Amino acid sequence: MRTPKSVEEYFSWFPQETQDAMNQVKDAILKVMPQAEESISYAIPTYKYKGLLAHFAAYEHHIGLYPGSLAIEVFAEDIAGYKSAKGSVQFPLDKPMPLELITRIAEFRLNENLKAPKKSK
Repeated sequence: MRTPKSVEEYFSWFPQETQDAMNQVKDAILKVMPQAEESISYAIPTYKYKGLLAHFAAYEHHIGLYPGSLAIEVFAEDIAGYKSAKGSVQFPLDKPMPLELITRIAEFRLNENLKAPKKSK
């Protein structure tokens, strides 16, 4: 598996329609936390602010969002119509991205990070 050097490089590997969907997901996350650190982790786009907000990745037929298992539990009813696993949910590329839901998940992750106790060194 190749690892991109940046989120922009990662996006460039996909068709324009997929890039458009990824940009929508990225914008929804950054709407919640504009200061989030954007990086590549596990070879996919990653957003952090006082901890992980979310990872996401593009596939042939969906965008996978990886906000962690607690977010998936909390939003279980909201994501019931999507394929999901312990820490992830898949949003099909042939349907509009559920941006309001993605924003709410990112807000939840941000609030969790802000509530987390500071780790002492």
